[in-house]
Amino acid sequence: MNIYIGNLNWKMTSEDLSNLFSPYGEVVSAKIVTDKFNNNRSKGFGFVEMSDDEAARNAISNLNDTEILGRKIVVNESAPRKEGEGGGGGYKKKSFGGGGGFSRGGSSGGGGFNRNRGGSGGGGGYNRY
Repeated sequence: MNIYIGNLNWKMTSEDLSNLFSPYGEVVSAKIVTDKFNNNRSKGFGFVEMSDDEAARNAISNLNDTEILGRKIVVNESAPRKEGEGGGGGYKKKSFGGGGGFSRGGSSGGGGFNRNRGGSGGGGGYNRY
């Protein structure tokens, strides 16, 4: 069974995670998810895989909502990824507002960056005038 562990202290290591679950049964793997763009800093969550489902359920019920290194952790069964769900990362562009375009006067609807100088309007795209 694959187990999700959240709200982890950022100082916690994958080895610490393995040691936390090993009293409940055989730990196949333990991994803290890290941010590869930020010096491999912990993202505050991880996964543990245990060979015995009953032992995993026992670990979940005993460890969920317990305090580890000053933080109450969240422990539950990890849901398997659905078909077509991401697996990749990459750069994702942020979206700032929706709709509208570049508006040079008058009013316009939508969202985005509003720098209203005399025109009326609840903001569409980039209102310059």
